[in-house]
Amino acid sequence: MSFILASGSASRRSLLTNAGVHFDVDPADVDEAAIKASFDGSPADLALHLAEAKALAVSTRREGLVLGADQVLEFEGKAYDKARDIEEASQRLKRLRGGSHYLKGGVVLARGDQIVWRYQSSAKLTMRDWSDAFHDHYIAHAGSILTKGVGAYAFEGLGAQLFEKVEGDFFSILGLPLIAVLDALREQGVIEA
Repeated sequence: MSFILASGSASRRSLLTNAGVHFDVDPADVDEAAIKASFDGSPADLALHLAEAKALAVSTRREGLVLGADQVLEFEGKAYDKARDIEEASQRLKRLRGGSHYLKGGVVLARGDQIVWRYQSSAKLTMRDWSDAFHDHYIAHAGSILTKGVGAYAFEGLGAQLFEKVEGDFFSILGLPLIAVLDALREQGVIEA
């Protein structure tokens, strides 16, 4: 059975590849800004809604099983998107410093125009209260990672130094709850049970 990842995320591709899953990549072409503007639910439900839109956009034009995924940062009840530039990323990190935020994930599998599986993940991340000198050092050395993820950090790299405590699944923090996805792929006959 054909399996398609409806995402251009390098992290999601890497997780699936490292787990030995064979797949095609076909990033969904959905208007995320319009979806977010018209959505009136929780950050967790927004992540799931975006994942559904991505999976359905690809599954209606491709045969096979399509994986759509999205992640939203929730801080003080508000959903945050990827930073547009380094300055916005720097300001976001300053707001998050010394406090806790959540990464809410939504993952779906679709075939044709039907959703066949849904999953939501949540991780609580507590950032340490780092110094302004460390902040400047991090911004100078983090480079492009600042605008790649919703949190303006690469948790699996330099960004790990930002945290004091993490509660949740490591893979979900990276953008794909891999263990749950692998279980669903076995149920769908994509990988061996």
